[in-house]
Amino acid sequence: MKYFHPKRWSRFLKTKTENLINYYLLPDEVYLKKKYKQVFNKKLNLKNPQTFNEKIQWLKLYDRNPAYHKMIDKYEAKEFVANIIGNEFIVETYGVWSRFDDINFDTLPNQFVLKCTHDAASTIICNDKKSFDFESAKEKLTKALKINYYRYENKQWAYKNITPRIIAEKLIKNNSDAKPIEDYKFMVFNQRVKCTFVCSGRKSKEGLKVTFFDNDWVKLPFERYYKSKDGIPKPKYFEKMKLLAEKISKEVGNQFIRVDFYEIDDKIYFGEITFYPGGGIEDFTPEKWDYELGSWIDLKK
Repeated sequence: MKYFHPKRWSRFLKTKTENLINYYLLPDEVYLKKKYKQVFNKKLNLKNPQTFNEKIQWLKLYDRNPAYHKMIDKYEAKEFVANIIGNEFIVETYGVWSRFDDINFDTLPNQFVLKCTHDAASTIICNDKKSFDFESAKEKLTKALKINYYRYENKQWAYKNITPRIIAEKLIKNNSDAKPIEDYKFMVFNQRVKCTFVCSGRKSKEGLKVTFFDNDWVKLPFERYYKSKDGIPKPKYFEKMKLLAEKISKEVGNQFIRVDFYEIDDKIYFGEITFYPGGGIEDFTPEKWDYELGSWIDLKK
């Protein structure tokens, strides 16, 4: 029997109690004000929000279109986006299931991707079924299915009523394994792309880099939470992806969304729609860019 340690047990109960209060009992506005204060060491201004992060919190609380749930769901979003820009930009889906044990892996190709439809951190890549760790995948996805992403990820309301499921889709990759897959994220303010950022080096020793560019592919002089990277070339189909992002945004019709695409071997693939990048709690360096991007969101429209 393990030694009973009163102080550790006390800390455990305190943490559990705080989580219960924060995730289940506190009203969204109270929780977001508390979280914002913890991260930025200043009060959240909801009456007259000025910064990008403040306006993201405002949108969580006051822009609650039930249609957003479908746009966020990684399975349902494909149909939504395909109806706007065409099915040729959608990654092929092999199936969707409520439980890991329901998946018939014999029907899947040798390479595929598994992920949950309701979160943002459960992706598992299978490069070869012969060496695939099924038990590890089951453990990870089964655990992920039980997590309410809305409650545990800073009250991101659009995730609140999504039914957790597992989706299998085609593994998309460059013909050259040496060429990394870049993730292009278009920031759309009142139906116009104002800047784009690139996520690179997720699996590298240096770690994830996030680099912002204007519409002329000039690197913007700020960072948001992560370090940036020099020398990222402008994607061949940047203008096309930009137009597609704006087309999707016009159909959504709100003040701000982020639309993600991949460019792989001369082909564009839709990634996802996001309403709350970084949960609205990632700092800008220098801070003035938090205000600059905030000025691009017109909450009155």
